[in-house]
Amino acid sequence: MVIVNTDFISGKELQTISLVKGSVVQSKHIGRDIMASLKNLIGGELVGYTEMLCEAREVATQRMIEEARDLGADAVVNVRYATSNVSPNASEVIAFGTAVRYK
Repeated sequence: MVIVNTDFISGKELQTISLVKGSVVQSKHIGRDIMASLKNLIGGELVGYTEMLCEAREVATQRMIEEARDLGADAVVNVRYATSNVSPNASEVIAFGTAVRYK
């Protein structure tokens, strides 16, 4: 499955199928919260949160790809990511794009 953030794939003529998306709501881990609180005192990257969001993006991307495959797509173009806070201790990551078939 080809995944791109452009609205085209060089050398391919595309037929639009549908919007596809994948999302996951990830909660914080108490250990990560404690480490983040300590890190806030001295500054720097919150590695635990960075890892959590990277994992969430991967899950959301895979769910988007599964939806595209179910529709018979060859690729997903114009892929974007968004995040939002669902609660004080949980964030949603969503991946979305346009499923396409090669003509």
